[in-house]
Amino acid sequence: MNIEHFLSKTISAAVNQLFTLNTKPEDVILQKTKKEFEGDFTLVTFPYIKAAKLSPEKTGEAIGEEISRLNSDISTYNVVKGFLNISLSTSFWLKQFKTISADAHYGIKPANSSGKQIMLEYSSPNTNKPLHLGHVRNNLLGYAVASILKTQGHDVVKVNLVNDRGIHICKSMLAWKLFGNGETPESSGLKGDHLVGKYYVEFDKAYKKEIQELTSQGMSKENAEKQAPLMVQAQEMLLKWEAGDPETIKLWKMMNNWVYDGFKVSYQKLGVEFDKTYYESNTYLLGKEVVQEGLEKGIFYKKENNSVAIDLSADKLDEKIVLRSDGTSVYITQDLGTAIERFKEYPKTSQMIYTVGNEQDYHFKVLFKILEKLGYDWAKECYHLSYGMVELPEGKMKSREGTVVDADDLMDGMVEAAREVTEASGKIDSFSQEEKDTLFTTIGMGALKYFILKVDPKKKMLFDPKESIDLQGNTGPFIQYAHARIKSILRNYNKPTKDLVIEANIHLHEKERELVKLLYDFPKVLEEAAKTYNPSDVANYTYELAKLFNQFFSECPVLKEENNAVREFRIKLIESTALVIKNGMLSLGIEVPERM
Repeated sequence: MNIEHFLSKTISAAVNQLFTLNTKPEDVILQKTKKEFEGDFTLVTFPYIKAAKLSPEKTGEAIGEEISRLNSDISTYNVVKGFLNISLSTSFWLKQFKTISADAHYGIKPANSSGKQIMLEYSSPNTNKPLHLGHVRNNLLGYAVASILKTQGHDVVKVNLVNDRGIHICKSMLAWKLFGNGETPESSGLKGDHLVGKYYVEFDKAYKKEIQELTSQGMSKENAEKQAPLMVQAQEMLLKWEAGDPETIKLWKMMNNWVYDGFKVSYQKLGVEFDKTYYESNTYLLGKEVVQEGLEKGIFYKKENNSVAIDLSADKLDEKIVLRSDGTSVYITQDLGTAIERFKEYPKTSQMIYTVGNEQDYHFKVLFKILEKLGYDWAKECYHLSYGMVELPEGKMKSREGTVVDADDLMDGMVEAAREVTEASGKIDSFSQEEKDTLFTTIGMGALKYFILKVDPKKKMLFDPKESIDLQGNTGPFIQYAHARIKSILRNYNKPTKDLVIEANIHLHEKERELVKLLYDFPKVLEEAAKTYNPSDVANYTYELAKLFNQFFSECPVLKEENNAVREFRIKLIESTALVIKNGMLSLGIEVPERM
């Protein structure tokens, strides 16, 4: 039952009766009562005082008395200034809990039940370097949003666009060719993406040295950057690649395959996957035909230097070049072609979401506006899931200088930190080594994922590995431990819970009532997170639930409770709490252990 709708119907009937109004249930504005006041829901009385011809307090008293008369599920009310705080009866909340506890998939809608297909792009790595901390946030955010959208019954197609061509790729290729001496992942013992990333850094070091030499000879820095022999060679290599030179293509394929093998391992560790992977080498020419069609329709125009552009000043955007004067495409040209190709390939898709950092905000405004002007109705349903950068206590990261936090090193470090913390607790001595290793991975990766996902995507964040692994506070391990603790209680109960009866006349402890109310909120939290593409709502809700369980458990005995009806209710209550914690965390891509 939607309690807010049920209450709104009662309130609209009351104010219409009392004040001769024509208020509809959807016009009634309710909010959850603030913790410092008694009540479940709060009504602001100010919209009704003119018709009531009473003070805000007297208006609240009149509405409170009338709704109590109309609906026996309303147990008490109180008025604080112009706010009417409404409390629902214990029997009402117990009825809600019966529905919650009987649903094994509580909060999760059946797969593909909405009839809506959404395509979601995330990851989008370059094949000149391994994944780093910034990619970790991108992957975890994209995967979590996809999982949350699935809880709403949407069919989600997860796609990756790999940037496998361009001057940056040629830099790694050239450096390996010049300095590599035939080094391979096998001969070096390095993951393929790490090996290629090593040569990207080597290029930058040698390139900077050349610039320094040229500037010391009197050349301007700008000219030195263009004329440095390494940059000239890299540009020549790019031209050879675009011309299909067999030797260049062979080298490109070999090094890219090293990277793909490395990415595969990293993605498995992160626990993310894709339904379809696109490659820029296959898509970078797609937009040229689109530009030609747009020229014919008068959407684009040719400039004096032969480049093709679109004027978006009427849309509060600038002029945008879509083809260079030499006929080559720019980044947005590819994005136009790829978007159109995807909608052709997946005709049922009604929405496209791009998970890309906030430095590309303007790019996506332009992309969506051009698609709209080209006549694609679905362009209005395209969305840029923009997120802030991740920084470390030491500051920003730079790929070219090799100062990034490598994703593999970070993940391995988190698992190692989890091992140290868990072994120090002395609670897993009876575990087999395989069980221990699985637990360390679950805790370490849970800590990493939760710490990143609990932050609103739009915000820049500071990642602190030590803080993330703490068993206390707003962390993944804290929530995981609450789940494991509940599972331990249920194992010790050692009886089937399926047939336990929830009696309608038991007294609810304050913490039991709060737990039931918070469990009731779970479907709405998932629904809102899916609408706003914000996993932090689910993360922080799950933390609040774990925290409230701990408060409940310290005040309400479960197995030692002498009253049989109360004990059975509490068993069902913690069972449902564990289920919601598990489903909340799984919607973020985080596993929870049965034992910890």
